[in-house]
Amino acid sequence: MPDSPPVPASPPTPDQGTPPAPPAARYAALDALPATATGAEVWAALGRAGLLTRAYRDGAVTAGTDPDGLADLLTAVDARFSIPATLSASVQLATALPVLAAGRTPLARQALDEVLSGRATVTLAASDATTGTDLAALRTEVRIADDGLTLTGTKRWIANTTTAAWHLVLARHRPGRHFTHFTWVLVPADASGVTVRAADSALFAPSGTGHLTLDDVRLDRDHLVGRTGFGLPLFARHIATERLAGAQWGVALCRRVLADTHRHLTRRPHGDGTLWDLDPVRQRFAACLVRVRELHALAADCADAVALRHDATAAAALKAAAGSTVNHVLAACGQLWGAEGFTTGGIQEIRAQAALFDIGGGAGEVVLGAVADTAEAALDGLVRPGTLP
Repeated sequence: MPDSPPVPASPPTPDQGTPPAPPAARYAALDALPATATGAEVWAALGRAGLLTRAYRDGAVTAGTDPDGLADLLTAVDARFSIPATLSASVQLATALPVLAAGRTPLARQALDEVLSGRATVTLAASDATTGTDLAALRTEVRIADDGLTLTGTKRWIANTTTAAWHLVLARHRPGRHFTHFTWVLVPADASGVTVRAADSALFAPSGTGHLTLDDVRLDRDHLVGRTGFGLPLFARHIATERLAGAQWGVALCRRVLADTHRHLTRRPHGDGTLWDLDPVRQRFAACLVRVRELHALAADCADAVALRHDATAAAALKAAAGSTVNHVLAACGQLWGAEGFTTGGIQEIRAQAALFDIGGGAGEVVLGAVADTAEAALDGLVRPGTLP
C-alpha cells in the first residue's frame, strides 16, 4: 500500500499570529561563532540578536528575572561554548545587569542600554583583596563629597574585567562592618586611575577574568548606583539569582557531559561488547543521573522563591547542591573517560573549570552554614500538614 502523501502545513491565520521559533532556531545567531568564542563575543552576538532580554520578565531587567528564560539562555550558551564563556554571560545576566538597573541616573541608563544591546560588557566587581565571601571586610573605599567621588582599592578575580567598558564596583563609604556602609559605583573602564590586569589563569582566559586596580579614580556623583548605603542589601538580593542561575547552568552542563560520556561508553569496545555493558560502569553513570535529576527538581522547586521573593535560604541550598552535584558528576565522568579524558578540551579540563561551581559566588562550606542557620524552618517545611501533633 503506497505511503499517504504528506499533508501540507496550514499557514497561520490572522488570529493565530506568527508561530514562535523553535528553541534551536531561536539561538541560531550563536551558530555563526566558533566554539572557541570568548565571553565578550558571545555576549555581543546575544545582544545583537535581542536575546538578552529573554532572561527577564516582560523583557525588562527592572521587572525581575524570568527563571525559564534565564535557564534557556544559559543552556543555549553552554551547549555551544566553553565554561569560561558561559560564566561571562551568567554573571552579567543574573547579577550585574539587575544591580546596574537599580541606577536611576542617565549614565546608568546609558550603560544598561549599551550592555543589553551587546555593544559593551560590564563587570560585577564585588570581591576584593580580602577573602571573597567576607564582603563586610572589603578594603576598596569611595569618598563621597558634594563635588564628586574618589575610589581607591583593588578587585580580584572578576569575570569580564579585561573586556568590560563598565565596572560595577562595590566600595565602602564608611569604616566598619555594618551592612549599611557599602555602596555601588559605576566606573568607566577608561577613567583615569583605572588599571586592568588579566588573571594568571589559562583555564578562564575566555571569560576576561582579571584584577582591577582603582588609584584615586575621580568621578561625578552620577556614577553612584542605587541609594548610598544599600550596596550589600542590593548585592544580597541579586546574588540569590546568580545562585539560581548556577544551579540551572549546572543541570545543563551535567546533562551535556553525561550525554557525551554515554556516547563514548557505548562506542568504546570492551571484550565482546562495549564499556557500557559493564555493570559497575552503568551503576556509576546511573548514580550521576540521579544526582542531576535531584538538582533539576530542586532548581524547579526553588525558582520562584529565588527569582520572585529573593529567598536567600533557597538560594544557598541551590548553591550548595549545584557545587556538590557538578563536582560529583564530572569526577565520575572523568574516571569513565579514562586516558581519553586528558586530551586538550577534554573532560579533565572541563572538570577543572567546573570547580568554580563550588567556589565562585560563595564557597560550598559558607552557603551550607547559611542553610544550617535555618535548620528548624527547613525541617518544618518537610512536614506534611496534619501528620504531626
